[in-house]
Amino acid sequence: MRQFELESVEKVDQAVASQRDQRRDAFVAGGTTLLDLVKLDVMTPERMVDVTHLPLKRIEKLDDGRLKVGALVTNNELAHHELVKRDYAVLSEALLAGASTGLRNLATTAGNVMQRTRCPYYRDPAMPCNRREPGSGCAALDGINRNHAVLGTSNRCIATHPSDMCVGMVAVGATIVVEGPQGSREIPFEDYHLLPGDTPEKEHDLKDGELITHVILDAPRAGGQHYLKLRDRASYEFALASCAAIVELDGDSVASARLALGGVATKPWRAEAAEKALIGQPATRENFERAAEVALADAVAYSHNGYKITLGKQAIVRALRDATARTTATAA
Repeated sequence: MRQFELESVEKVDQAVASQRDQRRDAFVAGGTTLLDLVKLDVMTPERMVDVTHLPLKRIEKLDDGRLKVGALVTNNELAHHELVKRDYAVLSEALLAGASTGLRNLATTAGNVMQRTRCPYYRDPAMPCNRREPGSGCAALDGINRNHAVLGTSNRCIATHPSDMCVGMVAVGATIVVEGPQGSREIPFEDYHLLPGDTPEKEHDLKDGELITHVILDAPRAGGQHYLKLRDRASYEFALASCAAIVELDGDSVASARLALGGVATKPWRAEAAEKALIGQPATRENFERAAEVALADAVAYSHNGYKITLGKQAIVRALRDATARTTATAA
């Protein structure tokens, strides 16, 4: 059994001071991903810092209309919060589509943001993986890659980002607040997760000693919202393709749109080009299909996952259809 030191902290500055090197020190709260990876010998921290006692469990509305979510708010608490259900329905739906009730009762907001890929080659120390061991190779490139990404890939890594919550947060817009040795700083949510490129081992924009303290959701956006998740089974399962859509109509035409994709990319994916293609266009299936083509135009298929390009387009069309229907219903 691997041994590690366990330390518990009650103040944010204590937590920041306690983590010196991300490779050796790890923050743990719900532990729904971290402890699995430790058991598999994928992550080998010498010390874990228990942050469950930090005062980061509140959800509060700010004066500018944004919603401030503490890092330790659980996925179920966030999904069922009155303001989230009312103003950020797409995020609530995304959270409830993820994992199981038991896991959502443990998993935290910051932990979900930090969630690691479910790539089986990453999770098997016997297999080469550039994300786990830089320079060792990517077994998925020529292996069984049915569940792997078609957007944001590189010749070093094609691992899919697994989070549903993060897709919802990209759609609504958010900012990640971190506290570190140099003080507090804010990171736009879309910039937090990094593309693999030549350095797939660098998964996020978090420096040594930095701790996520909050996620601040943008002020609510006008329009109908919907999160659609396509998977192999209806119960606890990761997405093959998903889409978070927010659509505002001006008459019969699209006034504004936000689209985020999951299950098809190496990070939570904002489909900005598809959003622009929708603006000013009638909210018809034909135009939704055109936007879907734009969103997946740069997709690259590998030996077993070409179906994800078609599936991703279908997810976009259906999510836009349902979000638009909700916009119309609200207006009526």
